[in-house]
Amino acid sequence: MSVPAFADISKSANDLLSKDFYHLSSGTIEVKSNTPNNVAFKVTGKSSHEKATSGAIEGKYTDKSLGKSTRTAKAAETDARKRVRPSALSLSSSLTGIAVPGPRVWPLEFSIVLSRHGSTLLTMYRRAGLTLTQTWNTANALDTKVELADSLAKGLKAETVFSFLPASQKKGVKLNLTFKQSAFHGRAFFDLLKGPTANVDAVIGHEGFIAGASAGYDVQKAAVTGYSAAVGYLAPQYSAAVTATDNLSIFAASYYHKVNSQVEAGAKATWNSKSGNTVGLEVASKYRLDPVSFAKAKINDRGVAAIAYNVLLRPGVTLGLGASFDTQKLEQATHKVGASFTFES
Repeated sequence: MSVPAFADISKSANDLLSKDFYHLSSGTIEVKSNTPNNVAFKVTGKSSHEKATSGAIEGKYTDKSLGKSTRTAKAAETDARKRVRPSALSLSSSLTGIAVPGPRVWPLEFSIVLSRHGSTLLTMYRRAGLTLTQTWNTANALDTKVELADSLAKGLKAETVFSFLPASQKKGVKLNLTFKQSAFHGRAFFDLLKGPTANVDAVIGHEGFIAGASAGYDVQKAAVTGYSAAVGYLAPQYSAAVTATDNLSIFAASYYHKVNSQVEAGAKATWNSKSGNTVGLEVASKYRLDPVSFAKAKINDRGVAAIAYNVLLRPGVTLGLGASFDTQKLEQATHKVGASFTFES
């Protein structure tokens, strides 16, 4: 198995304990569709228990021939012109691709995120390992991210993020580096204008055993701002990990086991050495009822239980139902119920 990033050492257990529990939102709807020319659309809407609503609409174009095409530049340009309609200025031109000198078409991804409290405009441009993403939101914050993967060295990904707030003239520049090999996964995050500060983490692995650590450093203060460590063991059917975060003051032990093709189980225990001797415990299980449905359940040491049910009603239509109950306060209105619909074509 590949070595995970430091933040993903306990991913299997964390996913089992947190994903697919639909009570977290009172209602969720998601619509996905794909067109013959590799354009994928996704519309998402959510309503929280606090009556706040949010939504997102996204369009994504993927050139499946990128890196394999042998078409001439003239042919690529002709195909792109056929796909781009003048009447669909911003959407079609951003989703179908741009013809450039060379044998390929450069794909572009475009999405708009809308919420009750604001909106975000995001554009993404990708070319042979280079990705350019631009974001503009209603706080009038401009962000530009440039990513370069596997170009400087195999397994190395470099990412630079530029941010600008015109109203206050505030600027930000961040540099993120990720280097991944068969037995090593390292990351470094630098904030070049604030501090500057650096956050670095690394994980090494051998025959399933992994060990990792992370640390933060403020150059201006010449001081370490935080550090964490973790050890674990990963196998195809099970995994276990122990993490110590927040300057080695919060300890967590997690375990995940895929019992068979139908049953998964996991647990996590957490102890904060600063707050006392109480240990928090949470256990969860997932049971696949048949090829099109599964059920999940979990409960923690405070007596809060949650259940979830997911079923494929018909090809392209998925229903998720969930509820949580405070077993120590059954007479009070502390329970939550949620539903999710996903439509895909």
